[in-house]
Amino acid sequence: MLTARIQTAVSLIYPAQCLGCGGLVGSDFGLCADCWSGMHFISGTVCEGCGVPLPGEADGFRLECDSCMRHPRPWNQGRSALLYEGQGRRLVLAFKHGDRTEIADTAAGWLQRASEQLLDGHPLVCPVPLHWTRLLKRKYNQSALLAGVLARRAGLEHCPDLLRRARRTPALEGKTRDQRFQILGSAITVPRGRKARIKGRAVLIVDDVMTSGATLSACTDACLQAGAAEVRVAVLARVTQA
Repeated sequence: MLTARIQTAVSLIYPAQCLGCGGLVGSDFGLCADCWSGMHFISGTVCEGCGVPLPGEADGFRLECDSCMRHPRPWNQGRSALLYEGQGRRLVLAFKHGDRTEIADTAAGWLQRASEQLLDGHPLVCPVPLHWTRLLKRKYNQSALLAGVLARRAGLEHCPDLLRRARRTPALEGKTRDQRFQILGSAITVPRGRKARIKGRAVLIVDDVMTSGATLSACTDACLQAGAAEVRVAVLARVTQA
């Protein structure tokens, strides 16, 4: 009873605000009607490689988008929660560059629903890593926040330092697909002390945005070289023009 009264008092002093525009909403970490209408969640038939929506209905065979057929992915399955456009893009940018770490909890819920099939078999969850210099500048790794909440909600093991960026790479924004793959090369590795943890296991790699898939491919290659049985990827948002 006392806890309920305290929560009521707090809500009166600090009413719930929309994650997108800051307007008043009915519950914490929600979206108002206008912001919700600007979100482009992915549902229905999707590409097995990256999770983008596809026309038609599933027919029991593996379905892939044109991008994944042109450039076969080294991972087994991939899912995305939303398209990287509209209000979704603005939220991802705020989460990634605007210190809006509170978005992680809600976003991980979206990601969990989109990635339900990827959670079978209790995969080891890990984020796409940041180089330590970029982490020092940004203060947090948004992918690690997503991975941590997702793992906790799904009851899965989370290893935030399973992957490491062995060398610093320039920002990939604005780079072509070929440039992204060339830049990353062997920049991502599994530290020696983590190889025993990954050997023979399924791994679920979590990231905020997938564009060309170069970063996720480098992460996947590192996991497979370290002995992972298979790799799956889950991203919050998918860029469809890649």
